[in-house]
Amino acid sequence: MKFKAERADDLQLITGYGPGWLEVNKTRHTTSLLIGSSGLLQAWDCARFSDLNASALQALAHQCPGVEVLLLGSGPRLQFCHPSWLQPFMQQRIGVETMDTPAALRTYNVLAMEGRKVLAALVLG
Repeated sequence: MKFKAERADDLQLITGYGPGWLEVNKTRHTTSLLIGSSGLLQAWDCARFSDLNASALQALAHQCPGVEVLLLGSGPRLQFCHPSWLQPFMQQRIGVETMDTPAALRTYNVLAMEGRKVLAALVLG
């Protein structure tokens, strides 16, 4: 699937997605990623949703200064983590939305294009 959007040149957007890969500004990535509208782009050590745990989300919360919304892409199907694991985000008043990764990619692009401070934590596997 290809995504196309009008955008500012300095904004990171998802430009494509398929099984086991995604493109950010036409650069292909094959690992789970953290991508932020503020410029963050890095591999995320969470290959499968089952790798996620409270300490991984605690560490992620420390990478969220100024973030309004965290989109948690749970892989090819919707899965939820234990609600108590989201406490660090609640304490920082960061909204968290969990959805399958394809939905998180589309939502990230919309929010980033609106100028929102969004971070997407995307599981590919």
